[in-house]
Amino acid sequence: MKKLKAPPRRLWLPVLLGLGALLLWDTFVVYPFRVFVVFLHEISHGVAAVLTGGRIVSIDLTFNEGGVCVTQGGSRFLTLSAGYLGSLLWGALFLLLGARRRRAPGVVALIGLFTFVVTLLFVRSGFGIVYGLVTGTVLMLLASRLRPEASEILLAAIGVMSCLYAVWDIASDLLLRHVPHSDAAALAALTGVPAVIWGLLWMAASVWVILAVLRRLA
Repeated sequence: MKKLKAPPRRLWLPVLLGLGALLLWDTFVVYPFRVFVVFLHEISHGVAAVLTGGRIVSIDLTFNEGGVCVTQGGSRFLTLSAGYLGSLLWGALFLLLGARRRRAPGVVALIGLFTFVVTLLFVRSGFGIVYGLVTGTVLMLLASRLRPEASEILLAAIGVMSCLYAVWDIASDLLLRHVPHSDAAALAALTGVPAVIWGLLWMAASVWVILAVLRRLA
């Protein structure tokens, strides 16, 4: 009879972090990560606009986890779709890249630099500017000063929060309450397909991506 192997660290670490995030969801421990996911959500809109021929005009972040990315040109359909799915894919990418401890510090440093530069170029709200510059600086410092294990845990935490928040935000905006100015509502106005349908499709895609990442990590 074969002895069962223990799950690898790259699998149980994000699972434990995910359970911890759910338990501490409404606390200040998780709050900075939730705002960072909003940042990823908004920059995903901007990236989609740029890749389809448009440009980013500005990005705003608020203390109550609100955000907006103003774009000009590009594909309206892809730009609207990129918010929830973009933060999900960022999270999946971070989890996969962080599975190798040796490269985790470099990835965290790049995320910090990216956050810092994007904040300087596009963020216009006072809270967003302070948050982006401080977060970018902290990430770069942590990557350079602490052991690789710390970057591995931080990268897994960011990845887990990005994946969880994508699912929670969709459910919160469309299933638990109605937000008239959500991405799904704007997409419904553009396509004629009800917002709840877009929400369900995005949730299905989110669950599929999360399960695929967990299988990959296992």
